[in-house]
Amino acid sequence: MRIRTAVPEDAAEVVALRALVHPYLVRGVESTRHMIAHPPPGEDWAAWVAELDGRVVGWASAYRNSQTSEPNFGEISLPHVHPEHRGRGGGTALFTAALAHLRAIGARRVLTWAQPEALPFARRHGFAPSRELRYSALDLRPTPPMPQPPPGVRLLSAAEVGPRLLHRLDAEAARDEPGDAPVDAMSYDSWQYEVWQNPGLDREASTLAEADGTPVALSLVKRDGDRMWSEFTGTLSTHRRRGFAGLVKRAALHRAAARGVRTAYTSNDGANAPMLAVNARLGYRPVASQWTCLRTLT
Repeated sequence: MRIRTAVPEDAAEVVALRALVHPYLVRGVESTRHMIAHPPPGEDWAAWVAELDGRVVGWASAYRNSQTSEPNFGEISLPHVHPEHRGRGGGTALFTAALAHLRAIGARRVLTWAQPEALPFARRHGFAPSRELRYSALDLRPTPPMPQPPPGVRLLSAAEVGPRLLHRLDAEAARDEPGDAPVDAMSYDSWQYEVWQNPGLDREASTLAEADGTPVALSLVKRDGDRMWSEFTGTLSTHRRRGFAGLVKRAALHRAAARGVRTAYTSNDGANAPMLAVNARLGYRPVASQWTCLRTLT
């Protein structure tokens, strides 16, 4: 098994591997190819594949988290190893490459994700479990109805609003999102790359709510064919507990389904009770869980 740097031509095999190992994660071939060919700015992003007999059987990436004010905070994406090729050192080799890269760029605290059965692997590599992340799915057949906004509220698509306003709303609503590091340094350039310029962003389905002329909530949709991922649903702190999160998410789901999406996926921190409740009311069902795991590099 050979570990090498990922190249754009690996994208299709990486996506096929991800669909097999983590079917609830949604990132298409074009989006993956773009990420490998043009890494995110300011993140020192790098990725590797495990190759066996000319086939990609493993994947991992590592980068600096550019959306938090915590200095030197690095992350290793959820490693993918083909079930038929586990126990042969590929996962360890990918992890070793990722950790070496993070040391080289000066990361000191490192986060990764692990499924419950992979926690022993994470512990062996010096990581301690921290927070539960819950994944859910929703069947969008038949197409859910479009919600009717209350008086004074308008529902607009991302295409109608444009990136500057969406970025300001996204950055403000995400500041107190539960997690291991605050999401309080989301620059416009980083957001443009991750969201607006992402080939998977559905600008027609992504929805914003405007109350009395003020943008107050949004739900972003990324899709791959007939599957979608709720990238982020959030509400300004001044307008919470008024049903805006459920409103924009219902509208986004309706628009995505009307455009051919059949299954919607999302994830939530286990402590994010309000969004877990919103998703339960929408009919999402649990499909998997992971744990964030942390390690300090010396």
